[in-house]
Amino acid sequence: MIELRFHRELYDGNAVDEAIKSFDRFATLERAEEPSCFVVRVTAKDEARERKVANELGNFALGLTIRSGSTLGGSE
Repeated sequence: MIELRFHRELYDGNAVDEAIKSFDRFATLERAEEPSCFVVRVTAKDEARERKVANELGNFALGLTIRSGSTLGGSE
């Protein structure tokens, strides 16, 4: 299992949710929240797939955040 942390001051919560929806067919994704970040746990059949999904999900969430223009103090 890989745990990704998306800091609330940098990532839009809606972008993280959209990224999860886009990648949930490739791995099991669990979303949690902490005071300073959104947490996504990635579990897949093997470690290589977990790494690939985690990397792509992180890039996708960042791209969506930038596209939305909500890079600081984004929505939850």
